[in-house]
Amino acid sequence: MIAFLIAAALAMAPPVLEPAVTPKIPPAVIDNTLEVAGDPLAAEQVKTRMFVLVGVNGQGPFRFLVDSGADRSVVGLALAEQLKLPPGRVVKLQGMAGASRVATVHLDSLTVGTSVIPDIAAPALPERFLGGQGIVGIDALADQRLMLDFDKKTITVQDARRPEAVSGGDEIVVTARRRNGQLILTAASVGGVPIYAVIDTGSEITMGNSALQARVFGTRRAPIPRPIVLTSVTGATLTANVATLPNIRIGGIDLAGVAVAFADAPPFRLFGLDKTPALLIGTDVLEAFRRVALDFRGRRVRFTLRR
Repeated sequence: MIAFLIAAALAMAPPVLEPAVTPKIPPAVIDNTLEVAGDPLAAEQVKTRMFVLVGVNGQGPFRFLVDSGADRSVVGLALAEQLKLPPGRVVKLQGMAGASRVATVHLDSLTVGTSVIPDIAAPALPERFLGGQGIVGIDALADQRLMLDFDKKTITVQDARRPEAVSGGDEIVVTARRRNGQLILTAASVGGVPIYAVIDTGSEITMGNSALQARVFGTRRAPIPRPIVLTSVTGATLTANVATLPNIRIGGIDLAGVAVAFADAPPFRLFGLDKTPALLIGTDVLEAFRRVALDFRGRRVRFTLRR
């Protein structure tokens, strides 16, 4: 049984470009055989989020947040100026608190461990809202497997086109569908209510939409709201109300007493989840597992249980 408490009033929201067309995406699944091999990178864990050292255009290392909820990698403004990164086009960026137009810069390459991701157009945003010098997003992870080891505080990145190692017996693998690259789990429920759940390693607070809040609490007396302020990577803010869910079930694993921040944040609409009960699962929940492995190319997530 786990009880999560909101220890801070800030949670960074993922940068997501608003799509012109939302394609139909096949469902992803939990896969107990998913393995991620490679040299683990030492990760700095700030509260529950993971940061790694990466290379930009062969220079560095620089401290970036690994964010599976962001469809774009981001570079801090000061770092972009330091490296004299060439400017790109202005794009519409959707954060937790709304949309804004931001300028991009061009990266010839982004190096994460032994993986080198070429040709990235990254929004440039103030470091004070990023928590680091940048963000590693889905554009850099789309062909990668990613494993977060919360016990060892390491992150392993592997090219998904390489063969997998043999898995052990203490894992639960869930298939997922993808929307804008993010992994959306269907094998999840809250208090017996089936939900969709997005794995969001860039947020330290798990969020729920109003559709989930209505299904869980119904016409019963609503819990006393505990407001918190969420700050987007663009600096915009959104107020959410925290309530404790009795139970979250992910791929056959039960987590009890989980604090969730409820708000109809724009990412729910962008992921096509604004009308159905849904969660953005942050690292406050993910750290309940020993390891979490994500295969963006294969649309699989593996949860390794604590012994």
